[in-house]
Amino acid sequence: MTMMLSRRRLLQAGAAAVPALALGARPAQAGSTALLTTGVVPSAMAGFDQAMKTFITERDISSAQLAVAKNGKILLARGYGVYSRSGLVTRVQPTSLFRIASLSKNVTGAAIARLAQDGKLSLGAKVTTLLGLSAAADPRLANVTVWRLLQHTAGWDRNVSKDPLWNDHTIAASLGVPLPIDHADIMKYVTARKLDFDPGSKYVYSNYGYMLLGRIIEKVSGMSYESYVRQKLLAPVGITRMRLGRSLRTEAFSTEVSYTSKYTNKSVVDDSGTVVPYPYGGFNMPNQDANGGWLASAVDMVKWGFVFDKAGTVLNATSIGRVFAKPETGVNANGSWYGLGWNVRNNNAGGLNTWHNGSMPGTFSFLARVQNGVSYCAIFNRREEEGTPDYDAIDPILGRAIGTVTTWPTTDLAPRYF
Repeated sequence: MTMMLSRRRLLQAGAAAVPALALGARPAQAGSTALLTTGVVPSAMAGFDQAMKTFITERDISSAQLAVAKNGKILLARGYGVYSRSGLVTRVQPTSLFRIASLSKNVTGAAIARLAQDGKLSLGAKVTTLLGLSAAADPRLANVTVWRLLQHTAGWDRNVSKDPLWNDHTIAASLGVPLPIDHADIMKYVTARKLDFDPGSKYVYSNYGYMLLGRIIEKVSGMSYESYVRQKLLAPVGITRMRLGRSLRTEAFSTEVSYTSKYTNKSVVDDSGTVVPYPYGGFNMPNQDANGGWLASAVDMVKWGFVFDKAGTVLNATSIGRVFAKPETGVNANGSWYGLGWNVRNNNAGGLNTWHNGSMPGTFSFLARVQNGVSYCAIFNRREEEGTPDYDAIDPILGRAIGTVTTWPTTDLAPRYF
């Protein structure tokens, strides 16, 4: 899973209307098969729909979703394309499930904030104490706190020591254990090695840090990570579809789309040595849980985003403040910072723009909450690969589509999908 840091989120209040074709788009070729769609797009928001269609066509994406909301109401919900399940070709619905990759991190961040809110956890607590990890290999591990895991300042740098969530074969060989490895194996392997930098000294994005947060949630709550999130965070706001994903195509849920990648990898779910499509057994989905393992739809994610708008049944005002708090490393050169599973920046309306993407073989997702109460989520069943156009472009494209709306609809689509 990757997280492209924000060279974007440059939305300006009152952005001028820009037709989709002016955003680097090109129309579908004459005679090409029409893109099948489902869901609801109000005529006033056609600019969003056209921008998505162009983006999808340019990148030959077979399954996608878009949801757009304003001031707590879901106004647009769209499924694009088709997927194959059990030999049947099915249209993507606004409620179809996609892997959302690192959009999972703001779910995990909120779960930690909720445990702190309920008095069950201190964000300043040391990870060695919480999880019983030894600091013998590197005494600096004792300085890793929950805050530092959340804000990616804990001391691991995947560009130096590799991402352990994507290093299954090496870990299994090092420990002398069979595939698939599990969380305990990953923790044993990493804990026996030195950190890459002093905790708290800089920001470096870490999937492993969020994997550890999942284990903290389990230890403190006495529940499985998935059960805690579904019961304490999702159910109170009426989100019931979201669940953790599985590795293999044969394990997919009935409403889950298919994933596409041109790349393959040697299976990490067994010791067969079989070369498999990367999205199906080329990485271990259960191990990704707290850092990137959730399945959701775009409407689920924009509804989830409402949790952070104001104090409610899931998070109180103090917790929301913690979610978006600046880390000890301060603001970066782009004027943004990393909170609890969100990139954050002050906006021109006196509030905060918050956003995150998710990326793994077969998945690209993007969720943003911006000024004037607007939020949007787009999810695709493939990501940028060698020779494909930039996928991060979806951020400014959808940001500019806001400017094409002269009058916002008022009909809330939530009752249709929840």
